[in-house]
Amino acid sequence: MILKYPYATEKASMIVERDGQIQFIVDRKASKFQIKLAIEKMFDQQVTAVRTMMTNRGEKKAMVSFSNPKAAEEILSRLGIM
Repeated sequence: MILKYPYATEKASMIVERDGQIQFIVDRKASKFQIKLAIEKMFDQQVTAVRTMMTNRGEKKAMVSFSNPKAAEEILSRLGIM
């Protein structure tokens, strides 16, 4: 499983509203391309960019941008976060 769970914090919520990006905790071995394919398949939204970083807890976090500016809010509402 590539996507573990959405990263939902107050700062992450501000990024959704400002930039239209969602953050997910993902498998450490997953590539950016694998993350992109998993999100496009799961949520049926066109991904434009994936940035990754390692957190202090040793988890891999992916920041995902979409071609549709409202896609991030739509996905989070589907997941019951927003």
